[in-house]
Amino acid sequence: MRVGVLALQGDVSEHRAALADLGVDSSPVRSVAELDGVDAMVLPGGESTAIAHLLVTSGLLGPLESRLRQGMPAFGTCAGLVLLASSITDGRPDQPALGLLDVTVLRNGYGRQVASFESSSELAGGVRVPTVFIRAPRITEAGDGVEVLATIDVGDGAHPVLVRQGAVLGASFHPELTPDRTVHALFVDLASASRSAVHK
Repeated sequence: MRVGVLALQGDVSEHRAALADLGVDSSPVRSVAELDGVDAMVLPGGESTAIAHLLVTSGLLGPLESRLRQGMPAFGTCAGLVLLASSITDGRPDQPALGLLDVTVLRNGYGRQVASFESSSELAGGVRVPTVFIRAPRITEAGDGVEVLATIDVGDGAHPVLVRQGAVLGASFHPELTPDRTVHALFVDLASASRSAVHK
């Protein structure tokens, strides 16, 4: 399995390093030809409006959406989560929401850059993972088909920060900015299982 990392803007090298730590081959994706050569995709953190604009100007938006709707596994972190969401509360009018995750997100929902913080969240089974929030989107609504895998309480109740719907995983935080590979391993397992099911 080869995992593509959308390489238009954002934490590309950090995601590739995390995947390499797990023994997973990855490659940057900047063109339709590069997209055709991968089995799963990581949509990294960065600036969501810039990534959306570059997806349009590179000609990748339509082909990427088509592959995702055909069932290609995907993992979006921070800005990548915004792109995968079904609704963006405060997005630009022309900002695409691919709708692969039935969630509504609020961009910069945990504050601007100066309000960045680190915490931890508990996954099923009691495993705790470090969470880094930098201009992070807040998931304000999640549909019935969305599985909440981790939450965080910042004083006003529990908010989902890691969600799954089918073969799509989304995180409000940046797992690629810590040495912990739990969340990336979760995605690799999800993508491998999805690929195996398709090839049976």
